[in-house]
Amino acid sequence: MARIVVIGAGMGAMAAAARLAVAGHRVRVYERAGTYGGAVRRFERDGFAFDTGPGLLHLPAVWRDFFVKTGREPLEQCVDLVQVDPAGRHVFADGTAVTLPNASRAGVVSALDGALGAGAGERWGDFLVRAREAWDRSRRPLLEEPLPADASRLARDPYPALRSGLLRRPARTLAEVGRRELRDPRLAALLESHALAYGFDPATAPASAAVLPYMEQTFGSWYVRGGMRALADAVHQRCLARKVEFVLGAEVTGVRIEDGRVSGVELADGGTARADHVVAGAPVPALYRDQVLPWHSRDEWPHHQSAVRTGRVTLCLALRGAREAEAAHRTVVHSPDRAGESAALAAGRLCDRPTVVVLRPDDERLRPGGHEAVTVTATVPAEPGGRSPEERRGGGALVEAFADRMAAAAEAAVPGLRERLLWREVRTPEDTFRETGTREVPGPALAGAGGTLLPAANVSPVPGVYFAGGWSHPGGGLAHGGMSGALAAGLIVEGADFRGSR
Repeated sequence: MARIVVIGAGMGAMAAAARLAVAGHRVRVYERAGTYGGAVRRFERDGFAFDTGPGLLHLPAVWRDFFVKTGREPLEQCVDLVQVDPAGRHVFADGTAVTLPNASRAGVVSALDGALGAGAGERWGDFLVRAREAWDRSRRPLLEEPLPADASRLARDPYPALRSGLLRRPARTLAEVGRRELRDPRLAALLESHALAYGFDPATAPASAAVLPYMEQTFGSWYVRGGMRALADAVHQRCLARKVEFVLGAEVTGVRIEDGRVSGVELADGGTARADHVVAGAPVPALYRDQVLPWHSRDEWPHHQSAVRTGRVTLCLALRGAREAEAAHRTVVHSPDRAGESAALAAGRLCDRPTVVVLRPDDERLRPGGHEAVTVTATVPAEPGGRSPEERRGGGALVEAFADRMAAAAEAAVPGLRERLLWREVRTPEDTFRETGTREVPGPALAGAGGTLLPAANVSPVPGVYFAGGWSHPGGGLAHGGMSGALAAGLIVEGADFRGSR
C-alpha cells in the first residue's frame, strides 16, 4: 500500500483519488480552497442557485465508468441524470432559429432542412461523416491512452479533405471548414459555436475541432438535477466512502525530492506530508507560478500553446416569474459579427456583440417557487481587464458594460428578460482565478495544430509525480477531466504496462 498525496480537489483529481483508494492505496487530498470540485462551483443567493462552471455533461459514459469501478452504486443511483431534449436552440444573426433534437443525426438533418432550407441538413450530415472519421482516427490515442513520448502523430490533423472537385487540400481551421464545406453562414455559425463554447477561436482552431459537435450530437447532452454541482458532491461522497482523506484550506507550496524521486509535499503552513506518489490536479501553469515544480521553466512544458487564452464571463440572472413551458434548456444566440468577435479575442479585448449561451434548466431545486434561475455565458480573453492588477481593477466598468451586452443578446432566448430581472451577479475570469488558481478555462486536447493543443502528459519528468485534471492529458471539460483521473490512476497502479482505459 503506497502513500499518495493528491494536490487539489478538482474533478479529475478526485477521480484519480477514488480509483487509487480502491486499488488499496492510502490517499490524502490537499486543497487550498475551502471546498472541492475545482471549477464545478455553485453561486447561491436569495433561494436561487446557479452553476458557475460546466452546465451540461457530454460523454456521461466516463462518469458511469468511474462509479462502476469505484463502488456498487452506479451513476444513476448517485445523481438524477436526465437527457436534455431538445439538445438546444440556435438563434442566428439574421433572426432565423432552429431547435435541434438530442443525439439524433436524422432529426438534426431534418430540423436544419426545415429551418434553413433544403440541402442544409444534407451538408451538415456530410460534414458529420468527415467529423466521425476524425473522431475514429484520434479518439483512442487522444482520449483513452497516456500521451506518448513521441506525440508527432497527434500533431497531424485527422480531419479529412473533401474527395472531389478543387477542394482536395484539407481545411486548416474550423472556420475554413465552415466556409468551404457548409456554404451557409448559419451552418458555419452552428459549427463555430461548439469550438467557442470550449474556449477555442474557430479562426485559429484546427479542423480537428470538428470532433466537438460530432461528440455532442452523437453521445448527447445531459443534465444533473440540482445542478452540475450535484455531480461534484457525488464524486466527493464516493471518495469519502473509499476512505480518501480531504484536507481543505491547505495549500501545497512545494514538492520534496530525495534521491531523484518525489518524497512528499510542502505546505503553506510550514508542514510537510510524506508520499510515495504525488498526483497534481492543480492547473499546470499554477505549478510553475507557485514553484511547485521549480526545476523546469514553464516554456519547457508541453501545455496548451494556443495564441488565444480564453476564460468566461458568466451572468447569474434571478428572474421574476416562471419559465415558459416550451422554453429550451439551452439556447445559443449567435453574434451578428463573428469576424469582430474573433478579432477581439485575438487582441485580448471584449467584443461589442458576443455569442452567448443561455441555460434555462427546468429545475425547482435551483429557484424559489414561481421564479427562474438563468445563466448566460460568453467566451472572453482570460485577462479582459488587462494583465496587471491595476488594469484589471480599472477594467471593471468594461466588464459591466460587456455584461449589459450579454444580457441584451440573451433577450432573444428569454422573453421579457429585462422586465423580469430581480438581480444579477457578474462572474469574471478574476472569480475563476480566485477559485482555481488560473483565469483561463482549459479546453480539451485537439489533434493537429502541430501538437500545440496537446496538454501536459499525465507522467511528469520527475519520478513519482503525475498529473490529472483539465490542464493535463486529455484536457479540460467534465468528461475529459474524468478520463484524466483514470489515466493518472492507471499509470500508478499498473506502471509502465498501462495501455489506457478500456
